[in-house]
Amino acid sequence: MSKAGRYKAVFFDLGGTLRIALSDEPYMKHARRKMAEIAGSQLPYEEFYALVESRYEPYRKWATTECRESGDEELWCKWLLPDYDRQRIGQVCHELSFLYRQAKGRRVVVDGGAEVVKTLYERGYKLGIISNLIGENEVPDWLEEDGLNQYFDTVILSSVCHLRKPGAEIYHVACEAIGAAPEDCVSVADNIKRDIPGAKIAGIGCNIIFDSPEKKHPVVFTEETRPDAVIRDFRELLDLLPPLN
Repeated sequence: MSKAGRYKAVFFDLGGTLRIALSDEPYMKHARRKMAEIAGSQLPYEEFYALVESRYEPYRKWATTECRESGDEELWCKWLLPDYDRQRIGQVCHELSFLYRQAKGRRVVVDGGAEVVKTLYERGYKLGIISNLIGENEVPDWLEEDGLNQYFDTVILSSVCHLRKPGAEIYHVACEAIGAAPEDCVSVADNIKRDIPGAKIAGIGCNIIFDSPEKKHPVVFTEETRPDAVIRDFRELLDLLPPLN
């Protein structure tokens, strides 16, 4: 990180990085029940959720292999619920995406995350988000609700731009949107296989891995996935990224 003073922009990953998912069974159960209700399913809600899960696996395999992501309507009408009423599903597809993610956990900003975002903004960095996730509306809604949208110059979501990490192209889109060369940018993320190779190919200047509290297994780096720094408390970013002149 000896070159840290020259960076101009910082991109955050979301899941497992700036936001983490907390297990909250009543909250998750409510989301599963609501999914079945708004889709008009005649199945018990847990059977409906299991059906969606079984269909999500081939979708995820396609998305990961192709480094692509579907928007909400295509995801639900083509991949997950093609045998349901298309007009109805098209009308509720954004809510289905939100509920499907909440069915896997209650998402909160990581400890210290808001403080880091505000401080880096005050230090003169341009801030952005690059995230693989389904759902076109969840992140803009969350940023507005938490009062964080004012700090971010750009938000690049795979569900909106239809590109996905570890492909390098999504980083090029983000750098162009934020107005900084890749070598002047920092990426903060948590998954070495998903977040490091594409960033390196794209020429991102510095890659920082957050050893997220969600991680259950030790991480072993290879030359392809080795980051420039590892942090275990989100506030450590403030030691690595000093104020800009």
